[in-house]
Amino acid sequence: MSRRHSAKYKIDRRVGENIWGRAKSPFNKRNYKPGQHGQNRRNKVSDFGMQLMAKQKLKAYYGDITEKQFAKTYVEAARMKGNSAENLIGLLESRLDAVVYRAKFVPTVFAARQFINHGHVMVNGRRCNIGSARLKPGDVVQVREKSRNLALVLEALGSPERDIPEYVEVDPKAMTATYKRVPALADVPYPVKMEPAQVVEFYSS
Repeated sequence: MSRRHSAKYKIDRRVGENIWGRAKSPFNKRNYKPGQHGQNRRNKVSDFGMQLMAKQKLKAYYGDITEKQFAKTYVEAARMKGNSAENLIGLLESRLDAVVYRAKFVPTVFAARQFINHGHVMVNGRRCNIGSARLKPGDVVQVREKSRNLALVLEALGSPERDIPEYVEVDPKAMTATYKRVPALADVPYPVKMEPAQVVEFYSS
């Protein structure tokens, strides 16, 4: 399988960080690498190893995007004017599943993709079931009226686990989210440090 489902939190222990900042992450109790000798591993990491880990961490954060899709996003970021690392973050945050997650309509980015696939979301008044759809500043995302009382949605909106960033404007009553602008790296509320510059080096080397 190309996507992570039931074992989504395993990557927390592999990279040594709670990348989604979730209370249920196994890393909170076992903050060492998985495996029989996980507690004793202290291998020195090469430059390539650090770049690879930065790529895997960022790719996993957005719902474990496939390698083909992630590499394609990098190529697009590299072709754009300006800083490729900042462009990469901007493109990832412009995904529909990322905005649904940021708006707190769902508890996880994995749930966001499934929520969209099942037809619970509209963009500018039209139903959209493609999680990787790219949004533009000013686009309005809305939970369909029939889906607004789902326990998943109500629980996520009431959760204190994370904050809504200022580049996404949410109306909880109407269950709409307006994507105001493309964010910079410093604007994105990652629970851990992300290093898109290392990702750019990984692909460009």
